[in-house]
Amino acid sequence: MAGLTSSTIGRKYAMALSAMFLLSFLVIHVSSNMTSVFSEDVYNVVAHFMGYNPLVQYVLQPVLAIGVVFHFVMGFILEIKNNKARPVKYASNNGAANSSWVSRNMIISGAVILAFFALHFYDFWFPELDYKFIAHNPIDETRYWGELHHKFHDIWRVVLYVIAFVLLGLHLAHGFQSSFQSIGARHPKYTPVIKALGTWFSILVPLGFIIIAIFHFVTQ
Repeated sequence: MAGLTSSTIGRKYAMALSAMFLLSFLVIHVSSNMTSVFSEDVYNVVAHFMGYNPLVQYVLQPVLAIGVVFHFVMGFILEIKNNKARPVKYASNNGAANSSWVSRNMIISGAVILAFFALHFYDFWFPELDYKFIAHNPIDETRYWGELHHKFHDIWRVVLYVIAFVLLGLHLAHGFQSSFQSIGARHPKYTPVIKALGTWFSILVPLGFIIIAIFHFVTQ
């Protein structure tokens, strides 16, 4: 990994791979959480499986945490190095004429999303760790839907989540396509398909999360 991240091209490649890993996680996460909108019982089954499966708990969760930190740290490093290497700033060479606001400000949306991850861990991951490993509460296979439902009782939390998901969508709108380009997936035949997939992904995944948050708020 050290050799892979020692050059700008290597860093972009490593960041693209971590992005693809996180994209797959988002699909799994929104799909599993969406079951809470349709069935309390199904969500409890899914959440209990994810919460007590050893592979998920002791392999996938640590890998996910490392992947999140790695992706955003690498993004910050690339942004700093790009700014140092860029002789003329966007403000003076009319970068808006050649690129979108999102692509020029991925570092901003990324920082906000990273702050959202911290809130999300505080809301869900840390209480789960406390419940199972610190308080040593007995296993309750029916508690998950109620815990999720209660988290969206306050409007301010719902608003924060919606804002974060909108920014996630903007981040994905550029990041999806960029990650494929970074690994060399650039071809006149396939690039339009990747762009279309990226557009739909950046809309549907954040929209799914927003629907979940609003559903649990309005059904209190």
